[in-house]
Amino acid sequence: MAFGGLEKKQAAAPMAEINMTPLIDVMLVLLVIFIITAPLFTHAIRLDLPKVAAAPARQTPQTISLSIDAAGKLYWNGTVITLQQMRAQFTAAGKAAQADQPEIHLSAERSTRYEVIAQVMGAAQQAGLERIGFVTDPPPPGAAQ
Repeated sequence: MAFGGLEKKQAAAPMAEINMTPLIDVMLVLLVIFIITAPLFTHAIRLDLPKVAAAPARQTPQTISLSIDAAGKLYWNGTVITLQQMRAQFTAAGKAAQADQPEIHLSAERSTRYEVIAQVMGAAQQAGLERIGFVTDPPPPGAAQ
């Protein structure tokens, strides 16, 4: 009775062939999946999207740059004008743009008399212009705040 024997057999040689069966099974499964899903990629869905008219973009208002130097001279967009000319231009700007009033950017030097600034603001209010912005310069670096 020989149940396994005590003799030593020669070591089995390594297998030199690749088992193709699992590789073929995986390839067939992938082929079936692609055959089933390929028609779904070409199918188009019709969408009825709502048609909405967009409101027109709000136009930016005209800006008037009004500067006052230390001597009280007025500069309308960089050109020197008198107080009477400024009042006339304020009136013309107020009548021309009833719906969309221009913005006035008022900048004055630090030593300008407040009386001149008050006259400019009063002339703008009389002409019906209500949008006045004060332009200031930041303090120099290192200045005490």
